[in-house]
Amino acid sequence: MGETMTAIAIEGGKGPAEALKAVTAERPEPGPGQILIKVAAAGVNRPDLLQRLGFYPPPPGAPATLGLEVAGEVVVGAGRWKAGDKVCALLGGGGYAEYAVVDARHALPIPGELDLIHAAALPETVFTVFANVFEHGALKAGETLLVHGGTSGIGTTAIAMAKAAGAKVIATGRGADKKAKALELGADIAIDAKTEDFAEVVKAAGGADVILDMVGASYFDKNLDALNTGGRIVYIASLGGSTLEVPVMKIMQKRAAITGSTLRPRSADEKARLAAEVERVAWPWVAAGKLKPIVDATFPLEEAAQAHAHLEAGEHVGKVVLVVGG
Repeated sequence: MGETMTAIAIEGGKGPAEALKAVTAERPEPGPGQILIKVAAAGVNRPDLLQRLGFYPPPPGAPATLGLEVAGEVVVGAGRWKAGDKVCALLGGGGYAEYAVVDARHALPIPGELDLIHAAALPETVFTVFANVFEHGALKAGETLLVHGGTSGIGTTAIAMAKAAGAKVIATGRGADKKAKALELGADIAIDAKTEDFAEVVKAAGGADVILDMVGASYFDKNLDALNTGGRIVYIASLGGSTLEVPVMKIMQKRAAITGSTLRPRSADEKARLAAEVERVAWPWVAAGKLKPIVDATFPLEEAAQAHAHLEAGEHVGKVVLVVGG
């Protein structure tokens, strides 16, 4: 293990996908309570695209290098981990590299018989769905989840986790192909948001108790219309507008709750709490085959630019993953 490694940098500090370049960087040194992971694979997520464009800076103390989730082998242990353990981990940054450091509490064992590529597709999406759908949204067995963008990395994970928990799932996607894929992935009902009024379809199916939304303002009125009394709308992004015009009387009449959250800025202790809950609740679903990470495409680490372009094109189903080394 040398003192340097290959990592991906953003040429000029921000820019298009082509700005991602492989460089030689110093290998990070783990601090107290941290482990050093030899990265085998790193997930590519939409927040990475935003950071590359200059809109989502890393939190204080996090590496400037992109990458919020990895899987690999522990090289330097801490906490419950020892050298040689295979783990996947949620990072504040630094995943697009041959080595990454992380708080030992934010790493989890590889569940079931998953390979490292599929394991790298788990942390960011599973933590996000668990926190937002099951904690903030309080989805329960027998309720209905409406998930927008059902074939995205978050969407495919939300479908699987909600079904594993005993909920009904309605998923939207843009286009007939994505509608068909959402059904194939386990959604009870799928909607082509290009050609169908999703609010009308959801209401005809009994309404939604929880809505996981990454679109924002442009879907708000229809979300509220589709929501059952006592329902919860949970925001994790605002691709279709970030400012809501809220009809207060309708919120009152429906006893609706509007909430949302981000994952990356949470404190180390809060992420550790969330990791423990994910391992307790969701990891048995993975081990039992109820939650299977969907990997749409893999790219070598050095082709991170192509991976970002593929994600930006929006035709993917599931996750995009960088593979590190041979």
